[in-house]
Amino acid sequence: MEPDDQIMEGPGERRVAEAAERIVAEGRPRLHRTWASLVATALLGGIDVSVGVMTLLFVKHETGSDLLAGLAFSVGLIALLLGHSELFTEGFLVPVSTVIAGAATWLDLLRLWVTVLVMNLVGGWAFMWIVMRAFPELHATAAESGARFVDGGYTLGTFCLTVLGGGVITLMTRMHHGTESMTGKIVASVSAAFVLAGLGLWHSVLDSMIAFAGLHAAGDASYGYADWLVWLAWAVLGNVVGGVLLTTVLRLVRSAPVLREDAPATGAADT
Repeated sequence: MEPDDQIMEGPGERRVAEAAERIVAEGRPRLHRTWASLVATALLGGIDVSVGVMTLLFVKHETGSDLLAGLAFSVGLIALLLGHSELFTEGFLVPVSTVIAGAATWLDLLRLWVTVLVMNLVGGWAFMWIVMRAFPELHATAAESGARFVDGGYTLGTFCLTVLGGGVITLMTRMHHGTESMTGKIVASVSAAFVLAGLGLWHSVLDSMIAFAGLHAAGDASYGYADWLVWLAWAVLGNVVGGVLLTTVLRLVRSAPVLREDAPATGAADT
């Protein structure tokens, strides 16, 4: 039975089906990129996010406002969108849907996640070193902001912050694929940045860049790389739970008829 017969009974459901088809069409080449392309795209993703972090730290330093700093961070998510780079937590909805549709394997997904996370961090570490050398007046703000996350503790409350962080970024991806309007996509990016950074949700890559800034701040940080690594594991776990279980799975349930319909055709095309 065609997807039109199953779920496209109204305009809302038709748009959901069209979005699901766009997701698989985008995810297939993303999961089958060459190593060089994947590494370069992920490095750029870390740099793009770091531009947003640099702006966030400036606004925080000048105003002391977390909400204004969160809005300033939207520069980073807009750069990701328009620059077509790759952020680790953007790899939940689209790649997982592509695997479910049979257009890629779980090993392809693991390769994407690990490579993008590592290269995001490498690119961000290098960029934040440059920022801290260029703007020493940001050292105290960076160290204080990094400690807010790394020294935040491992409780149910902080785990919920990581779950919310993963869920918000995946919601942004859903909104991007729910419209073909570039204006709508930019609004989604700005909104997600405000919620994520302005409300202090925990995000493995974004907050790692802030932590790196503090670590580069000439010994001002109250934490070290070992502390950051433990925090990173906590943040990644929560981000995956939030991005995959809180947001992606529910979208997959709604889009299941389209994804099932896509699977045979996609598999046949690969042979």
